[in-house]
Amino acid sequence: MHFIQPERHSRRAFLRRAGQLAFAGAALPTALNLVAMGEAAAAQASDYKALVCVFLFGGNDYANTVVTYDEASYARYNTVRGGHPDFSGGGIALARADLAATLLQPRTPLANERQYALPPEMSGLANLFNSGAAAVQLNVGPLMVPMTRADYNNPSVKRPPRLFSHNDQQSVWQTSSAEGATTGWGGHLGDLALASNGANHVLTCVSVAGNTVFLSGEQALSYQVSSGGAVKINSLSHPVYNAPAVREALLQLALQERSHLLENAYNQVTARAFSSEATVSDALSAFPATDAPFSHFPSQNSLADQLKLVARMIAARDLLGTRRQVFFVSLGGFDLHDNLMAKQPVLLGQVSSALTAFHAATVSLKVAEQVTAFTASDFGRTLQSNGDGSDHGWGAHHFLVGGSVRGQAFYGQAPPVSVTNSTTDADDQWHVGQGRLLPSTSVDQYAATLAQWFGVPDSAMAAIVPNLRQFGGSDYPTDIGFMR
Repeated sequence: MHFIQPERHSRRAFLRRAGQLAFAGAALPTALNLVAMGEAAAAQASDYKALVCVFLFGGNDYANTVVTYDEASYARYNTVRGGHPDFSGGGIALARADLAATLLQPRTPLANERQYALPPEMSGLANLFNSGAAAVQLNVGPLMVPMTRADYNNPSVKRPPRLFSHNDQQSVWQTSSAEGATTGWGGHLGDLALASNGANHVLTCVSVAGNTVFLSGEQALSYQVSSGGAVKINSLSHPVYNAPAVREALLQLALQERSHLLENAYNQVTARAFSSEATVSDALSAFPATDAPFSHFPSQNSLADQLKLVARMIAARDLLGTRRQVFFVSLGGFDLHDNLMAKQPVLLGQVSSALTAFHAATVSLKVAEQVTAFTASDFGRTLQSNGDGSDHGWGAHHFLVGGSVRGQAFYGQAPPVSVTNSTTDADDQWHVGQGRLLPSTSVDQYAATLAQWFGVPDSAMAAIVPNLRQFGGSDYPTDIGFMR
């Protein structure tokens, strides 16, 4: 079912909205800039769907997350990462025996007898994969156009801007542009949308990841909550200096309409936050039952706390009057140039256990087929060790979890295990030195597949993910196929 009415959105109207959007600006864009994803797909929707972006800040090391397991590939991985000849680990290589219990068993085996496993700390996600509730997208990353290794070495072929830079590659994942971009595909989506989440359309796009001010359109707005619930504006919610009159004066100043464009926009945001807080708080108080799958978590798993809040908001969807929602949660600490073997397993354990509990919560709420969680990160990292960690890379492997995911499967192309950049190595077309993966799937393809499931028609896709028009055909399909 498609929810957008393209005839209502001429090119002139879109450019006008985009201009307003750029003028409004934004700080700290979110993963994939999904600020208005729900606004786009909510128009005329009669069912409920939610997307949950799990952003791993710092650039997650792909090689020790989805670990090559077949003996031939593992031997090359082990050598490159400085492991012992008996495959017992060492350097920044995981021991092969430790991966046996978390071997991923796809419905259709990969070509050339390739196999992958997850690290032992990710047993929860391995079980979700093997039961059909999760999938792996192999080697995805930003691309402006389809690119081979020869293209990468050709300066006339357009690359993503400022490769290997944290801020820029976070932005390219989110907006298809380097840091400083003011519109992203989520913002474009919002400007093409007809908001129909009722009075609470402001709750379409929700960040649970701290101080992230998202790109907004004419109606689309990112609403920020904490892992504990809605955030109050204290000076507007309580007497100031024990003087109710001061509070009333502040309310009037903060909520009244203004003639100045920026002042009025600021007051509109404040008014929305103020009016939504009570609604969200009341709705969440009615749904503590989603706590059960998260009850065993220690307090230091911030990702679990964020996803627990997301589950509660999904449980309260009828009270909140929402049909389409996009949530943003995150976990940092993945920039592991050092101490990779000590720190990454802890972080990946948090990701796995939090996503496993979240999926269990959606099952208990009977909305598993209506909720899809997916991971993203700045970039992958080098396969080659720098001694105690890995350095900035490009393509990476990512997870999709949910009842509508075509699970127990790998999507995209399994890259060979190599660090070469030799033009004479015909077996290695997907590396650009030190084991940095040249993506074989673009972020635009990844985003478009999620957006299509969410209800965005093909006719609107080019305005939302601007580089998608560069892709197509069997090598770069615009629908990767991982969603039912």
